[in-house]
Amino acid sequence: MSTGTVETAPLTDTRAAQPCALPARLREFLLDNLQRDVAGTGAQISAHLPFTGEPLTAFAGASAADVEAAIARASRAQTAWAARSVRERAAVFLTLHDLVRRNEELLLDVVQAETGKARQHAYDEVLDSYNVCRFTALAAPRTLRTTRRRGAVPGLTRTAVDHAPLGVIGFISPWNYPLSLGANDLIASLIAGNAVVHKPDSQTVLSAVLMRRLAIEAGLPRDLWQLVPGPVEEVSEPLLAGVDGLSFTGSTAAGRSIAEAVAGRLKPLVLELGGKNAMIVCADADMDTAIDCAVRGAFSSAGQLCLSIERIYVVGERYEEFVDRFVAAAESLEQGAAFDYSRGLGSLTSTAQVKKVHEHVEQARASGATVRCGGYLRTAAGPWMYAPTVLTDVTAEADLFASETFGPVVSVYPVDSDAEAIAAANSLDVGLNASVISASASHGWEVARQVEAGMVNINEAFAAVWGSIAAPSGGIKDSGLGHRHGTEALLAFTRTRTIARQSLHPLAPSNRLPAERFQQTMTTALAALRALRMR
Repeated sequence: MSTGTVETAPLTDTRAAQPCALPARLREFLLDNLQRDVAGTGAQISAHLPFTGEPLTAFAGASAADVEAAIARASRAQTAWAARSVRERAAVFLTLHDLVRRNEELLLDVVQAETGKARQHAYDEVLDSYNVCRFTALAAPRTLRTTRRRGAVPGLTRTAVDHAPLGVIGFISPWNYPLSLGANDLIASLIAGNAVVHKPDSQTVLSAVLMRRLAIEAGLPRDLWQLVPGPVEEVSEPLLAGVDGLSFTGSTAAGRSIAEAVAGRLKPLVLELGGKNAMIVCADADMDTAIDCAVRGAFSSAGQLCLSIERIYVVGERYEEFVDRFVAAAESLEQGAAFDYSRGLGSLTSTAQVKKVHEHVEQARASGATVRCGGYLRTAAGPWMYAPTVLTDVTAEADLFASETFGPVVSVYPVDSDAEAIAAANSLDVGLNASVISASASHGWEVARQVEAGMVNINEAFAAVWGSIAAPSGGIKDSGLGHRHGTEALLAFTRTRTIARQSLHPLAPSNRLPAERFQQTMTTALAALRALRMR
């Protein structure tokens, strides 16, 4: 195992990457006129295969006029869709669940081809598709039904609450999880009766195209889900101006800009933004569990995960044991390009990601950090295969001390107590995901309740919360607003409306009940409600 500084392989390493042939089913999909699924007459956009850096696909992106036309088409389709019953809308996505199963291998191929992640990490996204389709479709009829509430005066006031769709919702989704944070994220909004205009990242349009095709095959009206990939400067303004609500997943800086733009228009907004997620390894932790969670938390999807663990605080005297075992586990990961399960770690997605990740590591090293393993490119495995990297002795002078790296890089710190670990975990302005490792259920819950994050996992890195699909997931502090998953996602883009019908007597004095008598009657009635504990 490595315990000292690792020499860095230059990013200009010219060793040839291993060839990686596309599966036949993926090649067939790529030849199937992808342009017809995209509302695009603008400048050409392209995507590459991260495993080799070679071109993957190219087509015309959306112009501002294309976005405006897409919103108009979606709006027309939404009226008829909203008129359908919730059960009828939900049934489409139960069918989609079955179609995802039939096309599971192609979906995995597409996600890998666009992101470069290992197949086991691509499957996390397909698994999420099953969960979202099933839960959201089955929960929708009850969640969205009109409900009775106690009226102002029981017996005289009949009150009901309903949830009407907003209309057309804009979705801006990132490249790192194109199914989970893109296609799957739309489902709750669609079942709630909305149409969607979706701007996927230009690198990951194929995942959106494939899921949209499957949704249409399942019965979704074609115009209800519009795809408008294209340059931010071309697409964003007409999208923000034309939709009735917006969901954005991406960086905190971009989220702030979008929130400022939308605020003046008073439109509902859901944001999932950046994190710098912490893991606390308690003194009573089972070390096998801790290592397993740390490896998955730090290196799933090559660290290109909003929920990725980038800081680990080890409580007590087992710090060196943890670091040694963690480094050994990181170095044992089989990294490379494969459209099967033979590799446990895949690639970064682009040259830009490689540059940012490597600069973070090198700047940390220059600031005094020790690189225990990794810190270099494995160019023989692929042009953007960055080795899993573990750092110690990281100081506040390092950029990655507080800023998100978004790569397979994690820093480990020794702490003396739970209190010190909790304070360190809570010290940043972000709060998306966190993990607590403890062999004691009560101790784990006690620590978890003190961590400032929208999602906290015990004895798991991120999947326990993310997979609990009936519960909301989202960030606090600078990590976002609102939630995906749970019934909260179904209600996020609805207009809650209260309707009340008054009978027999108005809630005001009248000829039959003069003002003084009205006061006495109402005071007595409200006192009775209090005595009967009627809400």
